[in-house]
Amino acid sequence: MGGFVLAAAVLVAVTLLLLLRPWRRTPAADVASTPEINAGIYRDQLQELDRDLAAGTLSADDHAQARAELQRRLLDDAGKGDTKAGSPFGMRYTALALVLLMPLGAAGLYTVLGTPAALDPAATREPTRQDVEKMVSDLAARMEKNPGDTKGWVVLARSYRAMNRLPEAENAFNKIGDALYQNATLLAEYGDVLATRAMGNFDGKPMEMVERALKLEPENPMALSLAATAAYNRNDFAKAIAYWEQLLKIVPPDSEDANWLTQAIAKTREQTAAPVASPPVAVTSKPKAADAAVAGAAVTGRVSLAPALAAKVQPGDTVFIFARNPQGSRMPLAVQRAKASELPLDFKLDDSMAMSPEFKLSSATEVRIEARISKSGSATPGPGDLIGVGPVVKPGANQVAVQIDQVRP
Repeated sequence: MGGFVLAAAVLVAVTLLLLLRPWRRTPAADVASTPEINAGIYRDQLQELDRDLAAGTLSADDHAQARAELQRRLLDDAGKGDTKAGSPFGMRYTALALVLLMPLGAAGLYTVLGTPAALDPAATREPTRQDVEKMVSDLAARMEKNPGDTKGWVVLARSYRAMNRLPEAENAFNKIGDALYQNATLLAEYGDVLATRAMGNFDGKPMEMVERALKLEPENPMALSLAATAAYNRNDFAKAIAYWEQLLKIVPPDSEDANWLTQAIAKTREQTAAPVASPPVAVTSKPKAADAAVAGAAVTGRVSLAPALAAKVQPGDTVFIFARNPQGSRMPLAVQRAKASELPLDFKLDDSMAMSPEFKLSSATEVRIEARISKSGSATPGPGDLIGVGPVVKPGANQVAVQIDQVRP
């Protein structure tokens, strides 16, 4: 903001200097007044009359009459006041008007045609979590008063999904109406929410949404990805490979997604080609290297319970600790289960806890660690569950602290 204001002030100042340049000097010293000029003329005419009288070309009566007429005219001109050519008073008023009106006019035009709100420092800072939650809360309140705003429900549903408020996200998706079933990406996002709430289970309505998305748009990237995951989870590896190969044709060839898909297809083909039962083999350096890679991608830390919520927890309540990708699908990348009696609990999340080979902790550039206490023991979040949201970290992070300090509405 400071730089913009300074630059604007300099431009206005330069413009004023250029406009005021003709009036910077007063011309009074160089321009004679009108009475002074007239007096000089009258003196010359009187001298001419005297010369004519002396030469005898003008009679004494005519000389006296002409002299009296010149003196009268001189007195009349003197009585009109001193009017100087190029009076400085008018120029001063003009200069003053320019000095005042130029900045005010520039500010007024910017107010009407520009973006004054951009000068507010708050408009340029990154929004905090509290800012986002307030905006979403305000939008939810507005939607209650205007339930027919389809675009508003779409924004609210996606906002809830990004915030991992899945029950609210599901409710908002249901409020979209017919427009939901005409947009493949919305259907895929809705299916992802439903499957995530079911801890990765696509059976039933989640898969129905994915299939409807693919029917509308057969090459929708998110729908293909979810369909591949669902096929892999039910051990339909051939179909999973088919979806991945179709997705591979869509993503940029040199992208990380293309690299991951190529590896996933190759590993799944090796898996389907391997014998059902294999005899025990000696441990080689290759499994050790794989184990080291999994360990290197692990996230470790400690989950604790806020003292204020201790009375709401029973020793037998189930604790879920999981890692999610803060962007993209909300499906957990790794899940660990424990009992509330074990809190505070040291945890370790790695690829061995993945729910799908497509969604592994080691494949993410960053993850958010979350925890939830379920009284029913259900993998699907429900009202009254106690939750805690930890920081966003990179795979391999240690000593990550997560405190369960909220009650799910």
